[in-house]
Amino acid sequence: MSYLLRVILPDHPGSLGLVATAIGSAGGDIISVDIVDKADNHAVDDIVIDIGPGKLPDEIMSAAQSIDGVQVESIRPFDGALATHRELALIEAMSADPLGAGQLLLDDIPWLFRSGWGVLVDHEGEVLLRSKGAPDAGKVAPWAQLERARLIEPSRDPVPETWTTLDTSLMGAPAGEFFCVVAGRPGGPDFRPSEIARLAHIVGIARTIFLRFEETREK
Repeated sequence: MSYLLRVILPDHPGSLGLVATAIGSAGGDIISVDIVDKADNHAVDDIVIDIGPGKLPDEIMSAAQSIDGVQVESIRPFDGALATHRELALIEAMSADPLGAGQLLLDDIPWLFRSGWGVLVDHEGEVLLRSKGAPDAGKVAPWAQLERARLIEPSRDPVPETWTTLDTSLMGAPAGEFFCVVAGRPGGPDFRPSEIARLAHIVGIARTIFLRFEETREK
């Protein structure tokens, strides 16, 4: 079975190698490593691991944390397909189908961010588009349109209860003045600043592709 391990480790040569050795000694087979964020002399990595029969994820977590300075932020089952250059493929798909750019983006959010789901909400709180697995919220009321890409905090931001089940982490990015894309990651961990920046970037690309198509169609 595959698991996604998110670790915070010292950002210096050899740290990841020590973690990899510890994981291998505990019976884990590393499939991929992605750098999620870097800050304050630390790196945040997502490591996809295959664990053989008879092995428990807790053993892998303990092995990684046995390395000095390493902290495991989360470990959770992972059933997503690994897709190199996923963002480039998404941009190509949106360029080929500008009218469907919004839905294409939402469908890819779980793969791009190893999260659970994505939705497109308008400024009045109407959920216009949903990815597979997204909560069927209908209308978000009250809803405050986001002015910038950021984490969404249920304690201060009005969101449906169905968005917060299973301790879901939420982030959102405005798509112009009247729309917003929201991504949810059930079970956490919280989205990192670099992931929020990536969401803002890809949402901006999707909006640009759609608007250029509309301009061309009106001429």
